[in-house]
Amino acid sequence: MSATAAQAEAHRALDLDALAHWMDGQGLGEGPIGKATALTGGTQNILLRFRRGAGVEYVLRCPRPGAGPEARRGFLREARLLRALGGSAVPHPELIAACDDGAVLGVPFYLMAPVEGFTATPHPLPPPYADDAAWRRQLGLEMVDGLLSLGEIDPGQAGLADFGKPEGFLERQVPRWLRHLDECRQYAGWPGRQALPGVDEVAQWLRERVPARFTPGILHGDYHFGNVMFRRDSPRLAAIIDWELATIGDPLLDLGWLVATWPDAQGRGAGTIRIAPAAGLATPAELVQRYGAGSRRDLSAVDWYVALARFKLGIMLEASHARSCAGMGARDTGEQHHASAVRLLEQARDAIGAGHA
Repeated sequence: MSATAAQAEAHRALDLDALAHWMDGQGLGEGPIGKATALTGGTQNILLRFRRGAGVEYVLRCPRPGAGPEARRGFLREARLLRALGGSAVPHPELIAACDDGAVLGVPFYLMAPVEGFTATPHPLPPPYADDAAWRRQLGLEMVDGLLSLGEIDPGQAGLADFGKPEGFLERQVPRWLRHLDECRQYAGWPGRQALPGVDEVAQWLRERVPARFTPGILHGDYHFGNVMFRRDSPRLAAIIDWELATIGDPLLDLGWLVATWPDAQGRGAGTIRIAPAAGLATPAELVQRYGAGSRRDLSAVDWYVALARFKLGIMLEASHARSCAGMGARDTGEQHHASAVRLLEQARDAIGAGHA
């Protein structure tokens, strides 16, 4: 089943009358909910755009019915973060209201204002991005500027002092993700960690070079082309979306993640990221240079952050492959993720051997 079909099936299971009743209590419009349209947002979450009252539109975001406690907590964290970002320079969806009462829809949910824009992957870029290399170059520079705005927010002043555990954040990364890889042994049919050449070599390199200090900040946690939206009328970032992995940690890992997932000359990025046309995109070096020009953070160990991003994402993609081996996901997607995981580890090993990542 496609992501769009899964979205449509899941949203049909929602009790929109119950949602309307809850909105009444919040003073959010009146009358029945109309023009409900499922938006693409992955198969694990529901995104539903609808209208209520005098043309006012909302977007509902929630986990699918039956989601586990971790997914439910993640949505409440995401809503809390969006509320904290309100009024900031960070492009983000405006939070309207959130509900932690599972009695309404069976799962926690929140409402946000619609974002007018588009996601650049995996579909071909629309005009004028498709026709103007200068607009395509601006895509990456805008993504960096979004990270710079995020990095300016003081978590304590934003009410997020307890949103993560920055102490020991970098030291925890390699052991945590190696454990995650070992847990893949539970999936029948997975060939094992030997299917991911170089993972132990990269892990050792990372452990030996952990940066001694960093300035804690808000970390998006999955910052790539698929998790941002761009405006159609100008080459600007419309919103950073999908904050479910956000925490307080080292923001430079977001920069490393952006570089690690960045499309190559053929428009192929990590995982399912595809950009077409790709000619004219900013280079990874230009992304780092842009960040360095706008931030006071120390970029002397940027190669380490890129290597960590490749290591971590490679394991995440390999876990998807492992689940598909056990019949818990589409096999073709699993194979694609495995190929991307192998490629990420190869890139990390090659960069390490060359003295940079």
